[in-house]
Amino acid sequence: MILLLAVVTSCAPIYVSYDYDKTVDFSKYKTYKYFGDMETGLSELDTRRLLNALDAKMQANGFTIGDNPDFLIDIKSEVFQNVQQQTVGVGVGGGGRNVGGGISIGLPIGQTNMSRQISIDFVSEKSKGLFWQAVSESGFNPNATPEKREERLIAIVEKVFRKYPPKRK
Repeated sequence: MILLLAVVTSCAPIYVSYDYDKTVDFSKYKTYKYFGDMETGLSELDTRRLLNALDAKMQANGFTIGDNPDFLIDIKSEVFQNVQQQTVGVGVGGGGRNVGGGISIGLPIGQTNMSRQISIDFVSEKSKGLFWQAVSESGFNPNATPEKREERLIAIVEKVFRKYPPKRK
């Protein structure tokens, strides 16, 4: 049962939603830096893993870290429990002679699942502020090994940057 849960959690899908300023010329942005006072909401080790994954992806896409960057990156995250969707109803009722009553209780089936939402914002200080945002949501196992945590964060970064820069229509 634990093995099956680990397999399902590790293969849980990663959902990403995007938003961006359609008037921005994304080709002008070549250098980046992280917000100095960034509060990621991740543990210190997970923050380091995520930043390493982001740096590797950004450099693979031709970006460099700069002291006078074209844009800043801000990261926020939160962990939450998914609402339990599956329940079993148990009911008791009675009636007779125009009198009735009943009690129903929904009992949850299975374990509650944890999810983590990570928001990555690209902000330009020189122009309009926020110009691109990706928000990922995926399963989260707080008891995962360091290797599994790193794999998951790399997968999130890969999925987030599949649609960067946005395609002009």
